[in-house]
Amino acid sequence: MKLKTFSIGGVHPHENKLSAHQPIQVAEVPAKAVILLGQHIGAPAKPIVAKGDVVKVGTKIAEPGGFVSAAIHSSVSGKVAKIDSIIDASGYAKPAIFIDVEGDEWEETIDRSETLVKECTLTSEEIVKKIADAGIVGLGGACFPTQVKLCPPPAFKAECVIINAVECEPYLTADHQLMLEHAEEIMVGVSILMKAVKVNKAFIGIENNKPDAIQLMSKVAESYPGIEVVPLKVKYPQGGEKQLIDAITKRQVASGALPISTGAVVQNVGTAFAVYQAVQKNKPLFERIITVTGKSLAKPSNFLARIGTPMKQLIDACGGLPEDTGKIIGGGPMMGKALVNTEVPTAKGSSGILIMNKKEAKRGEAQTCIRCAKCVSACPMGLESYLLGLLAERNDFEGMEKANVMDCIECGSCQFTCPANRPLLDYCRYGKNKVGAIIRARQAK
Repeated sequence: MKLKTFSIGGVHPHENKLSAHQPIQVAEVPAKAVILLGQHIGAPAKPIVAKGDVVKVGTKIAEPGGFVSAAIHSSVSGKVAKIDSIIDASGYAKPAIFIDVEGDEWEETIDRSETLVKECTLTSEEIVKKIADAGIVGLGGACFPTQVKLCPPPAFKAECVIINAVECEPYLTADHQLMLEHAEEIMVGVSILMKAVKVNKAFIGIENNKPDAIQLMSKVAESYPGIEVVPLKVKYPQGGEKQLIDAITKRQVASGALPISTGAVVQNVGTAFAVYQAVQKNKPLFERIITVTGKSLAKPSNFLARIGTPMKQLIDACGGLPEDTGKIIGGGPMMGKALVNTEVPTAKGSSGILIMNKKEAKRGEAQTCIRCAKCVSACPMGLESYLLGLLAERNDFEGMEKANVMDCIECGSCQFTCPANRPLLDYCRYGKNKVGAIIRARQAK
């Protein structure tokens, strides 16, 4: 059987799945939790607690700050120490709620049993409300509020749910291990998502480098009507929303269009698990699975960690920072960003922590573009990456907009394949930031 994949571009970086098949370990509860208010795309959440307030695990501590926003819940029990700012994974100071931990008391409404709850009697609208109340966002990295995605504009109609279980980013293994340990809960979560968007078909895309997950998920899916596991060819960035839709349905998202225009609602496999926990167990999103890995790390591992845990604590649990550490990346090597320090708190979008050694971390010296067009061949969005880089150097943002920089998904395929070591991803991120601001200012007039 010929494996499916997306049709334009793509690269094949070394997989380096060092933590594959490492059982999920429950990370220790931190002594102090720092919970960011902006853990999602859209408006930051607004705090509804103040200094001195006592909270439990699962207590709502911030409400959505707009239509595209998400609620935030405490991941620990204790007392609110302050509301202040802290450097997050992006390197900028962001507002956060600081909580001094005392014990581990959970909200009584959360079902902490291991019992699988299959049947969901809620209506579509009740499911969406419960997901919103639980503060669930896309756990694949973009962190788009899930309830918004489940309510597409009236002009569009959902035809299927696509579950992103690709995990194409090198090194990361959190989603793989989640499938091996919680396949049944994921299937219930997928069924709930199907009910929420009123469709009777779902596809779970898994790359062929996870044969055990494909086998297990396919077997479990036999008991869930309408759910099909789709093995995919290994190719980066297959986990991109538009690339996954293309791979599974052979429909392309037009430039500037929403993914729902193809009839597909895409959710990460971790999100499906979180939906199960929220709807069936009344558990808000306050912890997630995080891969901590690196070639020089003593014990690459997968952790179930409370949101707000300092990344240093997870690194220490893997044997501490190796002596030859050159860079610490939040996420994976292709789309992740270097961390300013290890006190950065984990957030809903924290899929991994990668410790790069000095040899890996060193960039080659950038040279003049040789017009080889490898970046054009690699770009999964069909963009002329070399041109975007040259325009960014000249601060020609009008030119970048005309060259469709806003279609860039920031996958890094262009930079990965460039023989001249040009920082093409940096240029595209810079340009997208500037052009996005120009577009917003234009629309505000």
